[in-house]
Amino acid sequence: MPAHVLSYSARMNSAPAPFDELDRKIITALMANARTSFAEIGTAIGLSSTAVKRRVDRLRETGVITGFTATVEPSALGWRTEAYVEVYCEGAAPPRRLAEVVRNHPEITAAMTVTGGADALLHVRARDVEHFENVLERIRAEPFIRKTISVMVLSHLLPESPEAGATQPAPE
Repeated sequence: MPAHVLSYSARMNSAPAPFDELDRKIITALMANARTSFAEIGTAIGLSSTAVKRRVDRLRETGVITGFTATVEPSALGWRTEAYVEVYCEGAAPPRRLAEVVRNHPEITAAMTVTGGADALLHVRARDVEHFENVLERIRAEPFIRKTISVMVLSHLLPESPEAGATQPAPE
């Protein structure tokens, strides 16, 4: 799992880096299309491309912008099966230990600790159901995992959402 995802929870619980309305407009433009040029953004918000670049650099350095990614139709990358997996642990499994486990599974595209009955929620992509079952067996093999509950995704109701796309190809 990318470092920016793992460190997100720490940033989520801390005060956000300060930014103004121009920064907000830059972020909005980049979120709509990360390939928008600094010149295009500058024209839209009344800044030079150099000023936009300086602001984007600062937003990256302060952790407000965590990265730029191409989101691809999952099936084009070999992902044809998708599920969410609730993970229930024996005792109190520390988030750091859960993070170590999910890093070992390239099929886990997102992982978070959650409130409620489960200890964690995993977003898993697989080539097919057989591959998903293999991933699930590997997750369940961890000594501190008591049980899992899986929910298969049938379709995305918001196909433009980041969760609907893939950022890495399926393993061979």
